[in-house]
Parts: sequence; C-alpha cells; structure tokens
Amino acid sequence: MKFRRKSAETEQVPGTEDAVEPVDGADGPPAGATGPTAGPYDIDDLPEDDATPRMDLGSLMVAPAEGVELRLQVDEQTEQVQSVLLAGSDGALELRAFAAPRNGDLWTEVRPKIAADFAQRGGTADEREGRFGTELHCQLTVQMADGRTGTQPSRIIGVNGPRWMLRATLLGRPAMEPDGAGAWEDLLAQVVVRRGSHPMPVGAELEITLPREAERIDPSTS
Repeated sequence: MKFRRKSAETEQVPGTEDAVEPVDGADGPPAGATGPTAGPYDIDDLPEDDATPRMDLGSLMVAPAEGVELRLQVDEQTEQVQSVLLAGSDGALELRAFAAPRNGDLWTEVRPKIAADFAQRGGTADEREGRFGTELHCQLTVQMADGRTGTQPSRIIGVNGPRWMLRATLLGRPAMEPDGAGAWEDLLAQVVVRRGSHPMPVGAELEITLPREAERIDPSTS
C-alpha cells in the first residue's frame, strides 16, 4: 500500500471523473483485498488470532491491499487530517470515525441529516440494505474539471461500535455496482477503530494521525 498526503480541497478520486459511465481502463476491485466479514472491529474486540497487518493512524487502523493507495485528506490551513482515503484504479473508500453514546445508534440519527444535506444540494440519498445494514445510496450532480457536468454516485455506510461510529463512503465503481464491490467491502471489514477512554462530545471526530514513517515525508513531493 502506497501512502500519500493530499489537500482535501484538491483531491481527485480515481473513478469519479465522470461517474455516469464506468471508468475507462478500470481493473475491477483491488487484488488481494480479502478479509473477515464480522468487522469493522473495536480494538478491544479484535480476535486474538487476527494476524492482519495494519497501518496505525491513531483512531483508525487500516489493512493494506495490493493496488490500493492510502491517502490522508489534510486541511491545509489547520494541518488537521480530515479523513482516510483508500484509492484504487476503479474507485475509493473514504473513512471517518466519530464519538458516539454508549449503547447508542448514532448512524440511525445521522442518516436523515445526511439525506437532507444531499437534497439541499440538489441530489438524492435513498436508504437500502447492504452487508453492514442500512446504507445510503446517493447521487449528486457535480461539475468536472473540463466544465462538463455529471452525476457522482456514492454509497455511505455507517457502522455503530462501542462509543464510536465509523462512516465509510464508497466512490466510483463500488458505488455504481454494489454487487461487484465485495473486495472494497472486505477492506472496510478489516478496519479497526481505537476510540480511547477519554470523554468526547457525541459526534466529535476521532483524531487521525500520520504514521511515523509518513511524518518524514515532504508533502510537496507527494
């Protein structure tokens, strides 16, 4: 897995340049992306026999996969990492984690708010059942770099954990063709969340940190 640090404002996700049609040259789901079906996991609930290597990003631990590049979306002004992006040739998976109430169901609470936000921007967000429960299948009209407009699909998945909620957004072909997105869903199932024991407001984002090896990388060269 390659690592890159990118500005959240300028990032272009492979497979979403014109999501109305399949991406030219797409190779299908990333090779080697197989894993458990019971995850994502809380760090305290990770099976003892789990030997999957993962990159430690603070609140999130992410398993590598062949053909997938790990990028951290960074706010250039605050230098704060906003999300983790796993990008392949045909799409991407964005990951963000939030503090949640103990034994609560934050995903059920935030789904209508996400749908309302899409509607306000002229898009749609429909609830459907998937591997991880109820998810949102969204459509939004966007303007491309060349001035054309297209419809960008996305699938937003919410996973409730002990005092956390993981929000995962599939982009590109995994959003357009859910039945063929098993390898991408396996990547999500391998994610481990580290909430920490300190008190946090409900809905606060869990901190994502640069891995040690990445701290030595000059962003201007990525």
